[in-house]
Amino acid sequence: MGLQQRVMEDMKVAMRAKDTVALESLRAIKSALLLAQTETGPGTELSEEEEVKLVQKLVKQRKDSAAIYKEQGREDLAEPELAQALIIEKFLPEQLSEQEIENAVIKTIAALGAAGMKDMGKVMGLVSQELAGKADGKTISTIVKKNLMKM
Repeated sequence: MGLQQRVMEDMKVAMRAKDTVALESLRAIKSALLLAQTETGPGTELSEEEEVKLVQKLVKQRKDSAAIYKEQGREDLAEPELAQALIIEKFLPEQLSEQEIENAVIKTIAALGAAGMKDMGKVMGLVSQELAGKADGKTISTIVKKNLMKM
């Protein structure tokens, strides 16, 4: 079952349950999918990789908005954003643990022979490509920096 079908099924469930937060989240996914499909041309389907990137982008937007609201002391606005992010995250593949990400980073650093922060771009590029959809870019970046600083 494709992402669009799963979203539609969950929308029906959310409508029956009168779950407005879930419904808003699912409508955001549906809208983003439709926009992406119309950009690529009529009748073209998005690849699974493109769908994952799109969902990751939606989650990141929600989390960034929530962080800004929290900085401004607006917990009342931050909570719905975080709730939506949790619902949207359900459509992402299983996320890797920090230890699994660190293992991939260490393996990539060794393979490249990276010798410090000057190689951060190379390491980030390969690790991000390898872990696409399975890990957050911010987490990957933090772990890469930590490991390259040791050198």
